[in-house]
Amino acid sequence: MDNATSDFNATPQATRLHVAIYGRRNVGKSSIINALTGQQVSLVADVPGTTTDPVRRAMELHPIGPCLFIDTAGFDDEGVVGSLRNKRTREVLAQTDLALLVLDGPAQPDDKAWLDLLQQQETPIVVVLNQVDKQPDPDGIAAQIKAQLGIAPVLASATTGMGIDDVRQAIILASPQATVERSITGDMVKPGDSVLLVMPQDRQAPKGRLILPQVQTIRDLLDNGCIITCCTPDQMEHALATLRQPPALVITDSQVFAEVYRLCPEESRLTSFSILMAAWKGDLAVMLDGAKALDTLTPQSRVLIAEACTHAPLSEDIGREKIPALLRKRVGQSLQVDVVAGRDFPADLTGYDVIIHCGACMFNRRYMLSRIRQAQQQGVPITNYGLTIAHLKGILRSLHGA
Repeated sequence: MDNATSDFNATPQATRLHVAIYGRRNVGKSSIINALTGQQVSLVADVPGTTTDPVRRAMELHPIGPCLFIDTAGFDDEGVVGSLRNKRTREVLAQTDLALLVLDGPAQPDDKAWLDLLQQQETPIVVVLNQVDKQPDPDGIAAQIKAQLGIAPVLASATTGMGIDDVRQAIILASPQATVERSITGDMVKPGDSVLLVMPQDRQAPKGRLILPQVQTIRDLLDNGCIITCCTPDQMEHALATLRQPPALVITDSQVFAEVYRLCPEESRLTSFSILMAAWKGDLAVMLDGAKALDTLTPQSRVLIAEACTHAPLSEDIGREKIPALLRKRVGQSLQVDVVAGRDFPADLTGYDVIIHCGACMFNRRYMLSRIRQAQQQGVPITNYGLTIAHLKGILRSLHGA
């Protein structure tokens, strides 16, 4: 495997453009995704309902870069199992950066209903008329679809390959480029800045590796032309002594805010990986406002902790142990704390007084924003791990970017 392939495969799914393929059963969704990727990603058969759970495939689409194609089950699936498949397909809606709506003829009521769902989420949409090699009048059907849906379809045949390049070009033109091009550190640094990363390597850190937010931040800083020094909290004082001048920026983990804040030079700005993630993956202003709700908690309050990861928790887990302990120390031991992980997230949030989310490094930005929007619509404050810890420790106002 060459270096380019190795680097491409290592790109985290959460930072890829998520392109989801929707449509009724047997319209050729799986064939389209196989033709686009040039690989047998999804099982293709004449039997309706072959695709069950969403199938994901990472690839690179020039000039967009890394993409994640998601093949979904037909949204006209029937019966008990079909209902479960539809539920899985609906879950993909919130993750979709760009949608392909595949038809094999004039639009049906289901097509229009799903188009409306995607447009409600302001998702860019490319409509594809597939199997045009079997259509007696593809141009006439295309005109009919445009009249029905208000979008002119791209004509293609996954079987012959006709129009697949046109579909690929339509994806490029409709792609929300900002989704994959936003900088993590933004305007906080400039080329030549010295940046100190203080990173605890505790039991929660994967053996022999850095956690994803650390890796992503290091790469972002390199892309921004910064000079990076890394150390663990116990080596911070020594690391500062080796620098000719104080770093322009210090980035640390929320768990060691207090000790890093104590050693941080006055000339240096201080922030955390979690705050950077809140701005990069979500809406920092909303989450800052959500942190204020922590002051209103009482022993009878109920808090939801939401993690993007589904790892097996170890001792001293930040979401399951450390944050609940900090909250109960301040509010009282009877405070109720519920924890959800992965894509589990309650549809009804109204029973909670505040939601505390992780940095969402495993989610794409659109999915994290959908959770924030859901919380706002139901009137429930939402914040994240780093902002919670900084607020509870009384140093949130001292952090840069917060």
